[in-house]
Amino acid sequence: MSALGTKKIAFITLFVEDLPRAKTFYEAVFGSPAVFEDPHSAVYPFGNLSINLLIASEAPGLIGPAKVAGGEAGSRFQFTIPVEDVDGACEELRGRGVELLNGPMDRPWGVRTACFADPDGHVWELAQQLG
Repeated sequence: MSALGTKKIAFITLFVEDLPRAKTFYEAVFGSPAVFEDPHSAVYPFGNLSINLLIASEAPGLIGPAKVAGGEAGSRFQFTIPVEDVDGACEELRGRGVELLNGPMDRPWGVRTACFADPDGHVWELAQQLG
C-alpha cells in the first residue's frame, strides 16, 4: 500500500438523526439529488468526493467500538466550499431558508467567509479568495 496521504478521499459519512429532513436540506441547499439511497442512507456528489448521510442509529455498525457523538457534543470540523462571490451565495442560501451562523466577513488570511449548518449541526463554510 502506498502512503495514505497520497490517496484521495472518496466519501465522507455524516451521521444524521432524521434522514428525510437531512435529504430535504441537502437537495434544497446544494441543488443535487441523491445518487444512491436506501432506507438508512443517501449519497450526494460533491465534485471529487461524495457525502453519505447515514442514520445515526446505524453508525455503530461502521465505527464500533468507537462511540457515536450526539449533536450536543458540538462541531469538531467544517467543510469549505470555494465560491467566487460569498455575498451572492449567502443571499441564495437565505432565499432557500438557510440561516447563517456567521459572516460574510473578511478574514485576516485574505479570504471572505460565511458559515451555516445542516439540520444535524454539520458546519459548512463558503470561502472567497480576496485580492
